[in-house]
Amino acid sequence: MITNHLLPVILLVLLSTTAGSAEELVIFHAGSLTVPLHELSNVFQKHNPNIHVRLEGAGSRMCARKIIDLGKRCDIFASADYTVIDDLLMPQWAKWSILFAGNEMVIAYTDQSARAQELDSRNWPQILLDPHVYFARSNPQLDPCGYRTLMVIRLAEKFYGIEKLSQKLEAKDRRWIRPKETDLLPLLQSGSIDYLFIYRSLAVQHKLKFLTLPPAINLGSLQHAGHYRTVSVRLSGKQPGSFINKHARPMRYAVTIPACVRNRTAAIKFIRMLIDPEIGGRILRRCGQPPIIPALARGSTDVPGELQPFIRHNQEAKNSTQ
Repeated sequence: MITNHLLPVILLVLLSTTAGSAEELVIFHAGSLTVPLHELSNVFQKHNPNIHVRLEGAGSRMCARKIIDLGKRCDIFASADYTVIDDLLMPQWAKWSILFAGNEMVIAYTDQSARAQELDSRNWPQILLDPHVYFARSNPQLDPCGYRTLMVIRLAEKFYGIEKLSQKLEAKDRRWIRPKETDLLPLLQSGSIDYLFIYRSLAVQHKLKFLTLPPAINLGSLQHAGHYRTVSVRLSGKQPGSFINKHARPMRYAVTIPACVRNRTAAIKFIRMLIDPEIGGRILRRCGQPPIIPALARGSTDVPGELQPFIRHNQEAKNSTQ
């Protein structure tokens, strides 16, 4: 017989059991995807109320290191650069990837930024070299935005014909380097720095003023892919103590389901919504990020069948990334 004083205890146990039975979908993602993935997760959870989405944002390379070096598990890996999956996760931790969005590099600033009234697409290198002007960038070993900043600077040296521009800019203001691009935003908004290299989508999402860079250096143009590849950045490789020379390419975001997945069914459902032009595509556009429609599949033919209606394969994907 259940006495009245035991009823609250039983009810508490039942509620705890019910709460604990909810599924979890863990997503490791680039910091620059925080806003669109948060919006998409809200939509996803309305359709899947029993699945809790846990978003863990960091630099894309740091996200990959969490898997391969720290043994952390996730169900979806979403990178700001598809080559992070190629370089660090394939073939052991991932067999395929889907390219779903583009972006471009810009220089963000505020009305209070030093020499902001003078800034234009021709003189920004001289302004950033000014010892009274401070700019920030993210860590190239942890974050694609960091190594893309170095690529932009090295392309700019050729484009503007300024001798040793990259050497000078890369040596300047190193105290403002942060792990990922979103860590730079408070520095700009507080007035600690005057400028930062960042993705156009983040500038749009945070309503920042920004300088658009020429297509020949902004890493957003497929037409300039061959020119981009003339510069590279040395980065840490898959194994400790190893290094790779990463050549610049047009910016393409990618997503995969890693080998450490626990909730594969939910991961497929989420990615399907992400690459659906009417759901994820609209969210990405609203967040200042052009979606790739249809999305492009890379790697093996192991892409789940549920995602096939929204993707194209092989040579088309190769031509869209080189």
